[in-house]
Amino acid sequence: MVVDGGTYSPVPTDLIVRAPKVLLHDHLDGGLRPQTVLDLADEFGYAGLPAQDAGTLAKWFADAAYSGSLERYLETFKHTVGVTQTEEALRRVARECAVDLAADGVVYAEIRYAPELHVEQGLNLNQIVEAVLAGFSEGQRQAESQGHRIRVGVLLTAMRTATHSRQIAELAVQYRDLGVVGFDIAGAEAGFPPTRHLDAFEYLRRENAHFTIHAGEAFGLPSIWEAIQWCGADRLGHGVRIVDDITVEPDGSVTLGRLAAYVRDRRIPLEMCPSSNIQTGAAASIEQHPIGLLRRLGFRVTVNTDNRLMSGTSMSREMELLSQAFGYGLNDLQWFTLNAMKSAFLPFDERLTMINEQIKPQYSALKAVLADRLTGRE
Repeated sequence: MVVDGGTYSPVPTDLIVRAPKVLLHDHLDGGLRPQTVLDLADEFGYAGLPAQDAGTLAKWFADAAYSGSLERYLETFKHTVGVTQTEEALRRVARECAVDLAADGVVYAEIRYAPELHVEQGLNLNQIVEAVLAGFSEGQRQAESQGHRIRVGVLLTAMRTATHSRQIAELAVQYRDLGVVGFDIAGAEAGFPPTRHLDAFEYLRRENAHFTIHAGEAFGLPSIWEAIQWCGADRLGHGVRIVDDITVEPDGSVTLGRLAAYVRDRRIPLEMCPSSNIQTGAAASIEQHPIGLLRRLGFRVTVNTDNRLMSGTSMSREMELLSQAFGYGLNDLQWFTLNAMKSAFLPFDERLTMINEQIKPQYSALKAVLADRLTGRE
């Protein structure tokens, strides 16, 4: 009996964990270990945590984030940002981030954070960036010593509700040969369009720098249109509301609006974060998440975690949820992974090397393992 290990679903959990993954949308201040939050609060005198043990604190973050509102979801970050106002704290959380992702099978990750949020105790922006870069370097070395190889690139984020975007963009260019791979803009979308920060985006384009924009999560198609057509975004952070420009008829036929067709035709990557989208009300459930339709229509869809602490998630968990909800096999998980690697802010030759020498061979091996398991040969 011939069994196709690439199409079988749901994919066993242990194989999902072993599968190489590429993560493009993950916030550093949204992925702290609960115990680290407690440790840093105690070490640096931060008061006001809603719980004093790791398990209860983890549950509080998940419960508080499950609000159906992006604005309320963002409120949970006051604690993780509050405990990361020193170089030591930033190095630690960056180091642990790399180690945790590597243990989950992530081979390449772009982690974003907003330097302007970490100046409350006197750090300047350069100190902040250098502390985070040092932490990631340490974390990559530690992960490799544990048998997991990961490469981490940094995205510097500006807050769309503030006025520092040009300064942060210049910082991203200053450090782009030292581990910073791009720029991002985040925060509440409604009332704060990306066009308020055109100066930053025009500067980045003149400097041949990469950038992504949070768009199409809490606000609809105008947010996506502005991010692409006015600002020139390379990728869309979330972009889930592009589905508003797609009509599915009762007979199953599909019509794409002009914007949706443009996004698909131009292969503009969508940094989708299924669990997070449910928490913020951008999708009703995993089964109803637009990622299923967008994958079927051939959009450049990628799978991401957004905030691992707030969503109680990991890349393996996101992949597992999709495998269960949509019947995805290893072929589909590989498709998402290749989409992400193709869309990474790395030089083309480096992306190609990771695809051909790491991602594809590892997926081929896992398909063979699954086929053997299904036929009783393992």
